[in-house]
Amino acid sequence: MKKDAPRALGGANTQSLCVFVDDVDAHCERARAAGAKIVEGPQTKDYGPQYWTDRSYRAEDLEGHQWWFMQRLRG
Repeated sequence: MKKDAPRALGGANTQSLCVFVDDVDAHCERARAAGAKIVEGPQTKDYGPQYWTDRSYRAEDLEGHQWWFMQRLRG
């Protein structure tokens, strides 16, 4: 493990990454089936009529980095 990875730093968040995918639910199920640690399952978030609606989930890699996978539902 790298000495500056979140796990080595007691869980401190050193960076986050957001990746847009076409089908967040299917992506999450494939990740879960492959053994990924799903921290938050798929959720829909509506930021209001002047903004957008996304569906996303959060996973954590082996070094503790947080990854968000997101699908834009309304933009």
